[in-house]
Formats: sequence, structure tokens, C-alpha cells
Amino acid sequence: MTRRLTVAQAIVAFLQQQFVERDGVQHRFFEGCYGIFGHGNVAGIGQALEQDRGLRYYLFRNEQAMVHAAVAFAKASFRLRTMVCTSSIGPGATNMLTGAALATINRLPVLLLPGDIFARRNVAPVLQQLESPATQDISVNDCFRPVSRYWDRIQRPEQILTSLPDAVRVLTSPTETGTVTLSLPQDVQTEAFDFPQEFFQKRVWAISRSRCDQELLKRAVLWISSAKKPLIVAGGGVLYSEASRELAEFAAATGVPVGETNAGKGSLPYDHAQSVGAIGVTGTSSANILAREADLIIGVGTRYTDFTSASKTAFQNPAVRFINVNVTEFDAYKHAGMPLTGDARVTLQELRGLLGGYRVEEAFGTRISELRASWEKEVERIYSVRAEEKITQSEVLGAINDFTESSDIMVNAAGSMPGDLHKLWRTREPGGYHMEYGYSCMGYEIAGGLGIKMARPDRNVYVLVGDGSYLMMAQELVTSLQEGLKLNIILVDNHGFASIGGLSRSLGNEGMGTEYRYAKVGRYTGEPIQVDYRANAESLGAWAVRANSIKEFKDALRRGRSESRTSVIVVETAIDPRVPGYESWWDVPIAEVSEIDAVKSARAEYEKARLKERYFFGTNPETGTEPGETK
Repeated sequence: MTRRLTVAQAIVAFLQQQFVERDGVQHRFFEGCYGIFGHGNVAGIGQALEQDRGLRYYLFRNEQAMVHAAVAFAKASFRLRTMVCTSSIGPGATNMLTGAALATINRLPVLLLPGDIFARRNVAPVLQQLESPATQDISVNDCFRPVSRYWDRIQRPEQILTSLPDAVRVLTSPTETGTVTLSLPQDVQTEAFDFPQEFFQKRVWAISRSRCDQELLKRAVLWISSAKKPLIVAGGGVLYSEASRELAEFAAATGVPVGETNAGKGSLPYDHAQSVGAIGVTGTSSANILAREADLIIGVGTRYTDFTSASKTAFQNPAVRFINVNVTEFDAYKHAGMPLTGDARVTLQELRGLLGGYRVEEAFGTRISELRASWEKEVERIYSVRAEEKITQSEVLGAINDFTESSDIMVNAAGSMPGDLHKLWRTREPGGYHMEYGYSCMGYEIAGGLGIKMARPDRNVYVLVGDGSYLMMAQELVTSLQEGLKLNIILVDNHGFASIGGLSRSLGNEGMGTEYRYAKVGRYTGEPIQVDYRANAESLGAWAVRANSIKEFKDALRRGRSESRTSVIVVETAIDPRVPGYESWWDVPIAEVSEIDAVKSARAEYEKARLKERYFFGTNPETGTEPGETK
């Protein structure tokens, strides 16, 4: 039997029947479609969505923002659900490129359906078409190829019979997932075809929990048993595997301390006895001291970005080894590690069972406790740091952390706040800390908050956004009001790009182009520009207030939470004092030659620091053996 549908109608019907199953629990995979209609999709996908209401449509204001929201939805769903995004051709499509890169870099599933130029070509060049003198088989949608895990252009109706299942295969794969882009020529979207009826039957994609090689697992047990100062690095894979309980039990049973990456923060509650907090460039003193001394690193679900490894300076013990638990083989082999290529939950369970009564030495356990206690005192100190005239950013974070409940979700992405939150935010439940730091994309915060609220409507979502990010992409405030999705937004006004301004000055420069000031004699040296962010948010429909003291800010938090619609609290903060770094370094190259003395000095310090960067080849440089072996 067949069913005569347009290509767009067939796509919508197919997507509704895709489910995933893990641990015996089924979820609908595609929960809806975000979109903005134009001449490249209104008559195709638009008509199909209007005719078939089975796939809920959500109107957004910016195509980049809707991809951010879809990514956040997938992340908050631990990759078991996602959204579809549809756009017109031309700028509507290319507006999604940044979001596509963000999704692929963060290993999060999102399906993009950008409109494309005519497949039949006879009316070319159509409005918004990019022409090439070398070929007619190209459009701006080819830009999606390098930032997509799967890319296809549908030139004939029957091609979706093979392309759509492949697209879902990639999206639901723990190892392959990222952006999937199916370019849809606007004429092909509207063409009818007799599709086989079985194409639209319910399909359940199994999300398996793969087991690692058992011989390597036994070898890993020997490595762990012989380690004197082991450290676990928990990445986003712990959360996506829903392995937080297994990690907590493993750490409690063995005494091995756990440091968390930005993606992995919340893998353990902050007050777990083995939690030593954030690791790396934006890490805590406790985690980074232990990383420097560790003779064994057990990476669980981490891809070891430079912020985690402190640009390869974090792990200084000459005998350090790596065991990497990861579903992705590419990541499991990093740092010349022993690759336990498998699911985090299953592998932690198996490791714990084979380790028997292993526990770290008492002296090491005492040191962990002392470092934890010292760090907690430092957090309290930082939370109470005051400035003479304005509120400090650390005061703001402390007040929010004290006010929020354990189930609340904190969202952020860019500026100085990711570093401060990674160190200072006290996460209490898995998923309570949502940081987009793979791409660190300004403008993600409010759109991301929307996606999270759609995924977790039962939890309060707190969006922390700087004035720089807000000015880039504030328009989705309207979407939150349209959909009745309450966000609690804290807008930190520091008159520019405070994070990059601080970085610039640390490199010997003067922070040019990082402050919002009036131009004066060709330079931005005039008075700070005073933007009325409260009035701006209010004009978009939000409840908004400006807090000028820490008391007013705490009062505003209470008032904002009681509001039924999205609330925006604007708080002006001091640039200094800043939250310091702890036992870490980040490689940002400095000009090798300069006429400025401060740059010369910074370059000299940079060259010294680079000497600590290491390569890892997998053998002990002192003995030429691996742990547990003899020469």
C-alpha cells in the first residue's frame, strides 16, 4: 500500500513516528518544530505543519536562536529528545549556521530543514540564490557541510526514503550525534509521491548501553588498584548516560575524588564527600592541586578540551596515566589513555564490582577532605567580596545560589560568568547547571533557557546573561511570553565585554573595543553608554526591575519568582574585583614583538608558562613501563 503525500508532508508524518528507548523507557524523539517561514519553506514544510498538527509548531524571532533553543532542549533531555528547525532559503538558512556548529561541537542532536534553491533550475537565479560560475550544484546550504554530522540535499521525493532513516540514525547515536542538515529545495518540498505505507509506521530506536572490552577493563582495575593519587574527571557523558548515581556510589566506595568539567558539572552534588568541584582553567584550587599531583586520571565522558586540561598543563605528575571511559572511541584514546570505549553507567558499575574492597589510602583521603574544606571557605569569602560603589558579580552569584532551590536550573554560555559559575555555583541535582561552553556562544542564554523550560516545564529556569549577550539576542523574550514559558532572567550590566576586556589587559593590552563607551577622537574613551535595559525588557512584555544594591537584588529575586510571566532583573556590577584563577593557566598567544612594555612582559611570562605544556605518549618517561609492570 502507498500514501500519496508531498515531500514536506511525508517528512512531517515520518518524524512523528520516531521514538527512542533506553532502559525500557520510550520517548518520542522529535517533540516539535521551531521555525520562521519564508518563500523557501512556507508552501512546503509550512503547509505540511499547518495541515498535520501532530508535530507542534513554535514561532521564533531569529533562526540562530531557535537552533540554540533546540540544542538546549536536547541537552536538558540528556539527548533522548530533540526539536526540528525549519527555515527559508538564503539568510534564513545561513542564520542557523552558528547554531549548527554549536550543536555538533557539543555533541547534541538537532535536525535542521533549511529551504533550498529550485532543484529543476529553470527559473534560476531565484531570490536569495548564490550563483557560482563553476557549478550549478551549489547553494549557501553547502556551508552546513563542515558543521553537520550528516548532510544531504533532497533532489527527488524518493530520496527521503533512505535519507530520513539515516538522519535519525545519526541523531540518536551516542557516538555520532550532532547537527543533521537536510537541505530541501523549495520545489521538491511541494512535489507529491506515492510513499510506501510502512515508511510511516512507528519506529523505536534502541539507545544501547555498550560495554567496553573486558580485557581492558581488567587491566584498568590493576591500574586503579596500584594508583596512589587517582582523580576522576567527570564530563558531560556522565549526565547523558544518566550515570550520576553510579558515579556517586563509585566515588564513595573507593574514595577517589571527582573533578567536573563545565559540561559535567552537576554529575555529583557539590556537597558529596568526594566532589572537589570544577577542574581546569576555570577550576577550583582543590581539583587543580589534585590534578597536578595525580598519578592516574579516570576520565568519564570527557573530551578533554583545553579548559579541562588547562592547555595541557594540568597534569604534571611525570608518571600520570589516563583511563578514558567514553562511548566515543575518538575521545577514549585521548592523552594516550587506556580506552574503555563504552557507556559510562555500565562501565562504572563493572569497574566498581571488579575493584572489590579497593579504597584510596587514608592519608590521601584526609588530604581530599582538607582541600574540600579549604575551598568551601574560599567560596564563602568570594561570595561576600564587596566593591565600594557597585555590586560585585560574585555577590550576585552568591545571592542567586542562596535563593534558588535544588531543582532550579542555572543557564549561561559566555563572558566571565562561565568561569565564575564553574568555580562557585553549588549544583545540587543533575541537570541543574546548564552551561554551553563547547562553543561559548554569546546570545545562547535566553534562547537556551526557552529550550530548557520546554524540556523541563516543572523546574524553574534562571538565565544569567551579560549585557553583551543580551544585546546580541534578546528578542526571544517575546517567544517566552507568546508560549507562556516563564524564565527568570538576571541581566548583568557591566558596560561591555568584561571577560575579554580582562583578558586583553592580562595580555598587556588596554582592553580596546571591549567597553561600551562613546567614541572620542576616534577611540572609545568617552563616557559609558547608559542603556536602559529595564525599559527594553519591559517594552518586549517582560516584568522588569533594576536593582541598585544587594538588598534590592535579593528583594527582586523574590518578586520575580512570584511573577507569572518572564521576569528580568537588571543589576549593574563592578568590573573589579574579579574572581581569581586557582592553580591553572590558559594558552592565549601573546604578540611575539611589540612596542608596548606591558606586552613584552606578558610575552616573557607566556613563554615560561608554555614550558609546562605536555604531550602524552603512554609510557612512563622514568622507567619505560606502565603501572603494575616491571622492566
